[in-house]
Amino acid sequence: MSLSHIALSSGRSIELTELRMSTTYGGMLEGYPCQRINDMKVSGLLRQAEHAFSFAPVHLVPPSREYPDQTAGAFGPVEVLPSVACIGVFGSTAVDPELDAVLHRSALIVAWFQATPEIPSGQDADPALRSIRWDELAQDYEL
Repeated sequence: MSLSHIALSSGRSIELTELRMSTTYGGMLEGYPCQRINDMKVSGLLRQAEHAFSFAPVHLVPPSREYPDQTAGAFGPVEVLPSVACIGVFGSTAVDPELDAVLHRSALIVAWFQATPEIPSGQDADPALRSIRWDELAQDYEL
């Protein structure tokens, strides 16, 4: 059973089978969101995905970054990432058309940021998430 299905821009349908969400800036006691902090948040999410799910390749969807009209501090301008950090386990049919469709599937672990704590679904999922190049990034495996 999957949590949702997403229609990729390529036409492929992928299913979300596991989802981990956390607040992007949870636990940030001092300072403010800036490029240096955000670069650490992004690389940390990627490392977390690689550590938690070693059975498939990991792909990071580059996050959007906003620059609100606020006074820059000691670390430079204020830069804000979307408020929810996500790691999802996605599956689909095999990438290699030569493989037996009954015995083989493909998988990809995806790390991304989004504005709300909602499960991405269908064609309403974020366009950056829907643009994943599945055939280049996912890995086939045998059931």
